[in-house]
Amino acid sequence: MQANSILSLAIWVPIFFGGLLLFSSKLCKPKTAEYLSLFAGMVSFFVTLPIVVNFDLTTAQFQFQEFAHWILPYRINYHLGVDGFSVPLILLTSFMTLVVIISNTRKSIPSSKSKGGIQKNIGLYNGAFLIMSGLMIGVFTSLDAILYYIFWEAMLIPMFLIIGIWGGPNRVYATIKFFLYTVLGSLLMLVAFIYLYMQTGSFSLFDFYKIPLTLNTQFLIFMAFFMAFAVKIPMWPVHTWLPDAHVEAPTGGSIILAAIMLKLGGYSFIRFAMPIATDAAIYLKPFIIGLSLVSIVYIALIALVQKDMKKLIAYSSISHMGFVTLGLFLLTPLGVEGGYIQMISHGFISAALFLCVGILYDQSHTRDIDRYGGVINKMPLFTAFAVFFAMANAGLPGTSGFVGEFLVILASAQSNFWIAFLASLTLLVGAAYSLWMIKRVFYGEVTNKLVDNLKDIGLRETVVLGSLACLVIVVGVYPAIISDITNVTADQFIQSMSFSKVIK
Repeated sequence: MQANSILSLAIWVPIFFGGLLLFSSKLCKPKTAEYLSLFAGMVSFFVTLPIVVNFDLTTAQFQFQEFAHWILPYRINYHLGVDGFSVPLILLTSFMTLVVIISNTRKSIPSSKSKGGIQKNIGLYNGAFLIMSGLMIGVFTSLDAILYYIFWEAMLIPMFLIIGIWGGPNRVYATIKFFLYTVLGSLLMLVAFIYLYMQTGSFSLFDFYKIPLTLNTQFLIFMAFFMAFAVKIPMWPVHTWLPDAHVEAPTGGSIILAAIMLKLGGYSFIRFAMPIATDAAIYLKPFIIGLSLVSIVYIALIALVQKDMKKLIAYSSISHMGFVTLGLFLLTPLGVEGGYIQMISHGFISAALFLCVGILYDQSHTRDIDRYGGVINKMPLFTAFAVFFAMANAGLPGTSGFVGEFLVILASAQSNFWIAFLASLTLLVGAAYSLWMIKRVFYGEVTNKLVDNLKDIGLRETVVLGSLACLVIVVGVYPAIISDITNVTADQFIQSMSFSKVIK
């Protein structure tokens, strides 16, 4: 494999297999579609491994760059490249796509005696996830603004179909709300790209980085980017689409939505908004930190009163993503490192929690916490995993959930005591709603016939949950596995934020 094609393979291999599954789904039997999906998921994951193996940790320069002219009159090019901020997210994307595929391979890998989940059109379902995986990797690798925008918008289509076709009773409302929120924010981003093109004559990200702008212009550009990226994370008060999307999405949709799609906002702040409109980002730092603290504390309190397990995890997800923006906009090496580790950690933990809820829902067809109780008596192995991930979500030391939040709180304490104090409140509230859910769902006597009919997990669920648990522990015990990749890039990023781009 040549290094100059490695990124294209990571993008187009899953898109190719996804398209193949879409067009052959009616010709294949469900078992054949599952085997093909498994093969496609594994190949798509393995083609991303050379990116990590061959990545040079000693430089902040973009690596594995691919360049080809595309639309010459407007200087739009097929330009790809990765740095330390891109690589872990690419691997996370391909891995989580494989997790989703494995989690639904009911005929190919033994599982519990559940009859829930996706039973029809399995080829279409997995094909949509593979296509979305390639498009998301395209976002993480694009160095041309229009190429990035095309990938950014195109990935909404598979998720729109996943929720709209395989979602819950209110899926139409959830998909329209999800689509409108994300598209409207993205249109403002496109306006910013067009303005920058008019100033530079190019859509190259490198040219955008070099252009000096007035402070007022930077404010407008930053706010255009902010609306697109804040919706994606999502930040308060543009977060309301996420709980609805999670509740109506199938389990696989919730996994990818929480594990990958929310990270696109944090990554894009680093890649576009902050380095292009540097002075505006610094000037608006208190504003972003304030919104992040509202997301962390207020949304955690909302999670505390939820009665639907999926909604509780969805609101918890918004609260934890507040640590990402808080860490990034502290503009310190420790804060950026903590915010980035939080992105990766949240990908593992939130995916595992949504999978656990999906496993219960497949057998019981309810997510109401009050309908459960004593699950440990019927599903001891499953309960062990579910309790572990719930505690990791609450920031249990030794897990990845602790590392990212601790680093951000530590960086906050170095900046301002009250920021650190407010951020640390989520550890208390997070422990409260996590322990409340654990007690109500898993412990006590079995008093409900619904729980009495539950069956413990099989090989398929054990493999998936076990893999995620190992990753949560590895990152929690040895976070350098991520920080070694990002350190040089993060240092360069902080240095670049110290140079003013205001026109003198």
